[in-house]
Amino acid sequence: MSEESHRPGRIVAVLGHGVVPAHAPVLRADDLGALRGDGIFETMHVRGGAAWLIGAHLDRMAASAARLDLDLPDAEILSGLAMQALAAWPADAEGALRMVCTRGPEGGGPVSVYATVAPVSEVVLRNRRQGITVVTASIGFAADARQRAPWLLGGAKTLSYAVNMASQRWALANGVDDVLWTSSDGYALEGPTSTLVWLDGRSLCTVPAETTGILAGTTARHLLDRAAELGLVAEERMATPATLTDVDGVWFTSSVRGVAEVTAIDDVKLLPSDMTRAIRELLGFAA
Repeated sequence: MSEESHRPGRIVAVLGHGVVPAHAPVLRADDLGALRGDGIFETMHVRGGAAWLIGAHLDRMAASAARLDLDLPDAEILSGLAMQALAAWPADAEGALRMVCTRGPEGGGPVSVYATVAPVSEVVLRNRRQGITVVTASIGFAADARQRAPWLLGGAKTLSYAVNMASQRWALANGVDDVLWTSSDGYALEGPTSTLVWLDGRSLCTVPAETTGILAGTTARHLLDRAAELGLVAEERMATPATLTDVDGVWFTSSVRGVAEVTAIDDVKLLPSDMTRAIRELLGFAA
């Protein structure tokens, strides 16, 4: 029997209904989350039957809801929904918990809220083990543009991920694993589904979310908050892609992939970092 056949199936839980069959209808055809991507979500790593960093994720979800003027249920209700979904998931299986809240029906009505738990894909596991190559791609505006334009929803994790997914498909079509988004004024920002982290000497760095409008990464924040345990100092700073090719380590961090070492940027190979294993172990991700 193949390894794939041993993987648990997807779990779906709907607010007010509990766990439902994975094939059951969850959204109405006129739900604004499906029609316009008008909603928010969070994805968490599932380990030992629990959602890792769930408090930080629900805090970020509440911040996203505030930016979209979305009537998100409170954290206690969302935690209860997550626990319902996780109760149906094997405690010894690694997984990905996604919490979703849409604006609901087009004609008005309550928000739609549901949770899913799914296996971690082999691609994600391979990226974690082997690292990734990335190509730079401009988002088309300056690094500080979103700070001046709140309608761009900087820092919100919305369902409007068509551009994110198109970026990654473009990278894969060109033989590269992922994308490093850059600003029109030449700064490295983030990946479509990841936060950029790099090591410069003893400084463990990431891009400042407040001034750039990137999505503040929960995994990156947790890592930088524990930098001292690695003998490092945490910093937020700006950098160009060229700068990143001459530092002591570059990673994409995200909730489920964990830590993926960047091995090349725009075909420029990067030297392996001796901190990758220590960072991975600190965050509790298997190789």
